[in-house]
Amino acid sequence: MSATHAPSSKTDLFISFTWLALQGFGGVLTVVQRELVEKKRWLTQDEFLEDWAVAQILPGPNVVNLALMIGGRSFGIQGALAALSGLLLAPTALVLLLAAAVAGVADTAVAQGMLRGMGAVAAGLIAAVGIKMLSALKNNPMGMLTCIGIGTLTFIAIGLLRLPLGWVLLSLGPLASVWAAHCIKQRGGA
Repeated sequence: MSATHAPSSKTDLFISFTWLALQGFGGVLTVVQRELVEKKRWLTQDEFLEDWAVAQILPGPNVVNLALMIGGRSFGIQGALAALSGLLLAPTALVLLLAAAVAGVADTAVAQGMLRGMGAVAAGLIAAVGIKMLSALKNNPMGMLTCIGIGTLTFIAIGLLRLPLGWVLLSLGPLASVWAAHCIKQRGGA
């Protein structure tokens, strides 16, 4: 699937990222991928995977980084601010209203149980997007098996061994980057 068009205006960015944020209870990765790649077609699956990878390693929330990149790429600093405002304005107001509404019951067993249940749903959503994004790895210059191997090493390092994220990024990130550059060079690429 190829990107058919970019955001039409800063207002389009603002409204689109507001809509994304309002759908993203428990995390927006699944919503962002579906909206930006499948519905809006602002990015291809490969472009989304590359941009998301960059957003992951930058400091700050991933989706904020992605919004800033897409907005900036489309309309410069004003586009970045429009996307960021859309992403943060309505959800911040909604969270403040909800916090005020549930302040008296947040510590009850029922409320705590509901939050734990939603955690399982959020984990399922993240896993579903991860599986869905595997198809984009077929175009990766390192090949799908190498990508899965690096992903598995990353999971083991962070998820099982509990190594600090920064150290894993600083070790596996450069290794993967050098290997990808080598693979591109072998193919006769840039």
